[in-house]
Amino acid sequence: MWRELLFLLVGLPLSTLYFGLALAGVTTGAGLLVTFVGVPVLAGVLAMCRGFGYVERARVRGLLRVPVGDPAPVRAAERGVPAALGALLKSGSAWRHVLYSVIHFPWAVFSSCLALVLWGYGWGMLLYPLWFWVFPAFTRQPGLQLFQNGDYTFYLDSPLAIAAAGAVGLGFTLVTPWVVRGLVAVDRVLVTGLLGPSRLDHRVSELESDRGVVVDTAAADLRRIERDLHDGAQARLAALAMDLGLAKEKLAEDPRAAARMVDEAHGEVKIALRELRDLARVIHPAVLTDRGLDAALSSVASRCAVPVRVEVDLPARPAPAIEGIAYFTVSELLEDVGRHAGARSASVDVWRSGQRLMIRVADDGHAEGSGSAGLAERLDAVDGVLVVDSAQGRGTTVTAELPWRA
Repeated sequence: MWRELLFLLVGLPLSTLYFGLALAGVTTGAGLLVTFVGVPVLAGVLAMCRGFGYVERARVRGLLRVPVGDPAPVRAAERGVPAALGALLKSGSAWRHVLYSVIHFPWAVFSSCLALVLWGYGWGMLLYPLWFWVFPAFTRQPGLQLFQNGDYTFYLDSPLAIAAAGAVGLGFTLVTPWVVRGLVAVDRVLVTGLLGPSRLDHRVSELESDRGVVVDTAAADLRRIERDLHDGAQARLAALAMDLGLAKEKLAEDPRAAARMVDEAHGEVKIALRELRDLARVIHPAVLTDRGLDAALSSVASRCAVPVRVEVDLPARPAPAIEGIAYFTVSELLEDVGRHAGARSASVDVWRSGQRLMIRVADDGHAEGSGSAGLAERLDAVDGVLVVDSAQGRGTTVTAELPWRA
């Protein structure tokens, strides 16, 4: 409460300073635009107002405990003073700081004066029973004069009037903090909307974060593929080459042993081919490219440990990247379903809703939970959403939402 009141009272002199300097600077710079001098003057005013914004955000964080972020810094495309001045003049954030410096002044006058009057009147009346004796002791009045009409003058001098004044002061004292909070809420909106990061800044920050997730995920997938190749097909093919070399050496002296070794090598070739097909399916299945989600998800469901019903209702194919993410999302979720204790069946539903691709995977197993944190990050990288509804006794339902982008 006291921090909010201090915020309003300190805001009046600061806002007066902001208003005077910003208005004088903008009008001076605009008037000088007929010459080149107006450009650096306006740029200097914009930089100054960004400094004002720094002070205001610090006040909001310190007194109101509102975590307002800093706007994106002004970056010039090229080096040099002209490029820096141009970037500053084209900065929407800088002009929002100028707008704040101008429009906040009348609001600061209104809010600080109203808060000061309400607090002063409330505490003055609440404590009136303690200081009303000043009037008869040092003046010719019996009490505080409220009004005068001709020969009739009303004073707060009777016990009832003094008690009523104290009650009115108590009411004002109790109500004023809520009024101050409402006034401060407007300041929060102004600072957050005009001095904080814009929606574009938020979007850029999200894209940078999502890009990091995508890069990390791709690197992890590459490491996993390299490990599977090294430990699986590559090691098996290396052993196969050695076995065929031994069989070649024994071919002349022991044909039966050589034939037996070639037969074993033939089996190893089949295993290596199966591992390579599985790995290719993990990277990107050919059935997805050739026939779409319906056939690809049916193939995934056929390999699941429990019976899976698949229903895909799509009027067309989404973007290839979205289609791939949807496929791997269902693959990972069905792999989790296969690990649920007691799951007897599952279902996969895919449909389009507006410009979004909807996926729902449900099972009737125990609510063991799902390791979906990494999957949620992958979906978030493309503006997707993952919602897990899991409860004991009614299984788990995972709903994924992806942009269509076809």
